[in-house]
Amino acid sequence: MAPSSRSSTLPSSSRSTAAAWAFLAPALVLIGLSVLIPAAMALLMSFTQAGLDVSEPLRFVGLANVRRLLADPMFFRVTGTTFLYLIGVVPPVVLGALALAVLVNRQLPGIHWFRAAFYTPVLVSIVVAAIAFRWLYAENGLINGWLTALLGDAFSPIGFLTSPLLALPSVMLVTLWKGLGYYMVIFLAGLQGISADLYEAAALDGSEGWRKHVDITLPLLRPYLTLVAVISAIAATKVFEEVYLMTQGGPADSTRTLVYYVYDQAFSELEISYACTVGLALFLIVLVLSLIRFAFAGERGLT
Repeated sequence: MAPSSRSSTLPSSSRSTAAAWAFLAPALVLIGLSVLIPAAMALLMSFTQAGLDVSEPLRFVGLANVRRLLADPMFFRVTGTTFLYLIGVVPPVVLGALALAVLVNRQLPGIHWFRAAFYTPVLVSIVVAAIAFRWLYAENGLINGWLTALLGDAFSPIGFLTSPLLALPSVMLVTLWKGLGYYMVIFLAGLQGISADLYEAAALDGSEGWRKHVDITLPLLRPYLTLVAVISAIAATKVFEEVYLMTQGGPADSTRTLVYYVYDQAFSELEISYACTVGLALFLIVLVLSLIRFAFAGERGLT
């Protein structure tokens, strides 16, 4: 009876497997055509010299593009700017999103409206956000108008997007504004998974106010803190839209990031092969950040 029972279940298992692959096939084809094949072609082109005529065959040059990359001062400058962007965005977005999550994790009348208000920037298109902030930052914009009205004629308008010192922080602020609500929801999910009994027990031991968050909230939210830190770092490393729409890498290349450098080399300088090499370096950086995410957060089921 056992062999016949086993043989009767095999066709059903095979049919289930075939049905599963049939459902997955369209998505796999789309991923292959839009992601895997272009990525493989970009990897191949990073070891070749591509001409302007796409009909010409690729000329293999080995590691010539890699050597050019290692000798390119602009590459190291934009890499430094990218990491500066990461450092300027990740800590504020982690701390700010956590503070917002703690703030709205209360059973108060109408608290859901506050949650929706904090999440609204996530729904705003980056194009709309960039245009709005460019108007706010303009020398005749709203911020300078308020400061002029407050300080009088002695005030000189601030060039938020025209000053090499202020342009990068000004663009960072857009990323923060867009991302706080998204990461707040992640922290809020973690907070709502913490039992209130733990806070009551901590209160009996004298842990109240902000101290209870140090003793209870932060240790239990450690997987969420790691997740938000890593995915926000990946997003900051790949920033492009804000830079392209607001400063286009200026002034004086102070906001030129790695992704914008790839775009500039590919579509402005028409250095397709070299752009693929820079993209490969960016891929390695993002891969390291992704491995950190899986190492510290994946084992806790937050992948």
